[in-house]
Amino acid sequence: MNRRPLLGAAALALIPGARGALAQPVAWPSRPVTMLVPFVAGGPSDIVARAISMRMGQTIGQTVVAENRAGANGEIAGRVLARAEPDGQTLMVGSIGVYAINAALRPDLGYDPVKDFSPISLAVTTPNVLVINPEKVPVSDVAGLIAWLKANPGKSSYSTSGVGSSDQMTAELFKQRVDVDVAHVPYRGGAAAATDLIAGNVQMSFQNLGTVAAHIQSGRLKALMVTDAQRHPILPTVPTSAEAGLADFVVTSWQAVMAPGGMPAALRAKIYAAVAEALQHADVRPRLEQIGFTIVASTPEAYAQFQAAEIARWRQVIQVAGIKPE
Repeated sequence: MNRRPLLGAAALALIPGARGALAQPVAWPSRPVTMLVPFVAGGPSDIVARAISMRMGQTIGQTVVAENRAGANGEIAGRVLARAEPDGQTLMVGSIGVYAINAALRPDLGYDPVKDFSPISLAVTTPNVLVINPEKVPVSDVAGLIAWLKANPGKSSYSTSGVGSSDQMTAELFKQRVDVDVAHVPYRGGAAAATDLIAGNVQMSFQNLGTVAAHIQSGRLKALMVTDAQRHPILPTVPTSAEAGLADFVVTSWQAVMAPGGMPAALRAKIYAAVAEALQHADVRPRLEQIGFTIVASTPEAYAQFQAAEIARWRQVIQVAGIKPE
């Protein structure tokens, strides 16, 4: 396979830490790169990891292999990454749960997502969508849902993809903001959570956009708001949280790329350049946007700040709600 330069010297020089990469070239990659995925195939982390890996492999001249290491809400893969050498040969695409919520939820976590990892990039975000079963909940907007929940305390429940998931955190933040009593029913994945909502076994859910868009469009579920600052092109008629009456309620599920801790700045800049190029590529970006992702491709420094804020935010929600790990 022909090797191709990552980016031109002028472009690379704009990336934080990249001046060192230009002055002291890093011999990377020396062999195929492993891109860990902490969940089973087919989920958001897997989709993003495989999209990045395919294009990135063409750019760096080595195969990038997406490897699923599912289990313990991402802890298994997280431990593997934490123990790997910081030579760029092992990377990981993980979710908000792996990189932020786990740190706030599980004091005995087998890795520290800040100290044990080197940030590469916040890859993508996607909003959650507040959906209801229209046959079980006779409301048309968020204000109506809040009134209905207050009129029926302790008689409703919400489904999620599991304890510690972004959809649970969003629902618990919602409960705290509007002071309603709704029971949590966790499932093994968003698809199962949506299926039981459609069946009427629960009344509401905050699900990732990609999980429920088709159900909303078919009428099986009704969307009341998206937890984003702008309306989403896939659901252009669904109001944002602010439009629905909840100011400062922007919540996104996200996927980020990490490397083992202690990675040299020059190597980190080089890997970031390859990841950013992959995410912005004309063959990758539209494909991810069509299924509800927003491309971010932030710098390592910007992602590190974002991650710290997310950990602090969800730690507060978890403490107030008294959420315990499974």
